[in-house]
Amino acid sequence: MYRVGVVSLFPELVAPVVEFGVVGRAVERGLVSLEQVSPREFTTDRHRTVDDRPYGGGPGMVMKYEPLRDAVRSLRRRLPPGSREFVLTAQGRPFDQALARELAGAPGLLLVSGRYEGIDERLLERELGAELSLGDYVLSGGELAAAVVIDAVVRLLPGVLGDETSHVEDSFTAGLLDCPQFTRPEVVDGRQVPEVLLGGDHAAVRRWRLKQALGRTWRRRPELIEARRLTAEEEALLTEFKAEWARLNSGDENR
Repeated sequence: MYRVGVVSLFPELVAPVVEFGVVGRAVERGLVSLEQVSPREFTTDRHRTVDDRPYGGGPGMVMKYEPLRDAVRSLRRRLPPGSREFVLTAQGRPFDQALARELAGAPGLLLVSGRYEGIDERLLERELGAELSLGDYVLSGGELAAAVVIDAVVRLLPGVLGDETSHVEDSFTAGLLDCPQFTRPEVVDGRQVPEVLLGGDHAAVRRWRLKQALGRTWRRRPELIEARRLTAEEEALLTEFKAEWARLNSGDENR
């Protein structure tokens, strides 16, 4: 069983990720578990204080060292040795599909959700050096980010998806965006499914899908194409896509 632990002031924001869909079914089947603890459980004052004013002044509050440290240590003891640990912060390492696959190969995962203006830096230095970010924007807290990470990682665990090949064709798995997808009816609102997908020629379908994935990535995320070492086939397919794209957007009769 893959075990996930989350330290959070608002565990109710994380809990729904294991109640529905793919992750919910994985929990029901005993493939993954989620345990959460709150730093408030480790406070000693009657107000259960978990934050205080920042030294040096400034707006907002900072999460206190001791309650968060004790919450992390308590949860760490209940996770398998070798579990990966991260604090969700805006300045952390960008989370991507490659890291999701890496985390899925670990025995467990410990995530710490920050709040307020941040966490006492000494805790990051002593207990939790690794920080993780979803992107270049700021959330009110790390709980939603933790839920995203859990979903992305759990769906890659063996036995979680009904079709084990499903995640192989996901966007970013091969460094490309996914190709366009279609389902029934064959024609809707005057638009038809591409003929190549209807003929049963698996080689032609594979080639079309790769070309579309390359082209979509080139149009929407060109930096991924620049960072990728294209094969001879991929170079040819991308050139073909660019020529077709130019014709379709030139205003000629094929548009």
